[in-house]
Amino acid sequence: MMVEQGTGGPERRRQDIADIVLSAGSVSAAGLAERFGVSLMTIHRDLDELERQGVVRKHRGGVTAQPSGVFESNVAYRMKSMRPAKDAIAARAVELVEPGMAVMLDDSTTALALARRLAGVAPLTVVTNFLQAVNLLSAERDIRLMALGGDYDPLHDSFLGVSCVDAIESLNVDLCFVSTSAVSGGFAYHQEQRIVSVKRAMLGAAARSVLMIDHSKLSRVALHRVAPLSAFDRVIVDDGAAADALRGLDEHKVAYELATA
Repeated sequence: MMVEQGTGGPERRRQDIADIVLSAGSVSAAGLAERFGVSLMTIHRDLDELERQGVVRKHRGGVTAQPSGVFESNVAYRMKSMRPAKDAIAARAVELVEPGMAVMLDDSTTALALARRLAGVAPLTVVTNFLQAVNLLSAERDIRLMALGGDYDPLHDSFLGVSCVDAIESLNVDLCFVSTSAVSGGFAYHQEQRIVSVKRAMLGAAARSVLMIDHSKLSRVALHRVAPLSAFDRVIVDDGAAADALRGLDEHKVAYELATA
């Protein structure tokens, strides 16, 4: 069905395209051209701009917001993906947090789901590089919030780089909660090196660390190894995980637990 053309021009069309791709996950360029009633060349120009902004990723014949083994998806797509599973994992993870603790959160949307629950166990010190978590927790009076600086990355809506790693390495927290893009063969993986260095620093700065992964990340591999699963004191996965994926965790003697979605 063709989208009615308004007065917003290219910027409005690109926003509409972004909304469609983030909702559908993946669409064809030809389908978008037909839907918006514009030429294929115009659509490709729009997609080039959206890719430059880190909103989508072009591939042969189309565009996607979904992750691959080399690219991570945009934070807006990750916010919409696997929400019931992430909420279930967060509900289990918050049970590990006690008042008075210093807790570190990475820039994952699963950690953001946990951040939404932390006010219930305050007072806490919370350390994070995720701007959305900073904005969420800044209004909580009983949470001492420490924002990790660095180079702002709009794709992840977080702060990364050497200065972020240096800031993390100067701290010592009770608990660290992280997520990764893929888990396979006894290792956690992520597509991007600059994310890996921050997550590794977070693990090194924590007395205990917890890996939170929804079942879509099991039995998958990405470009970079983050850490062996043995580096985590606990792994929390939602109960949508397939039996063979859980057997893989059992074979590597991973201490995991299932969160009911």
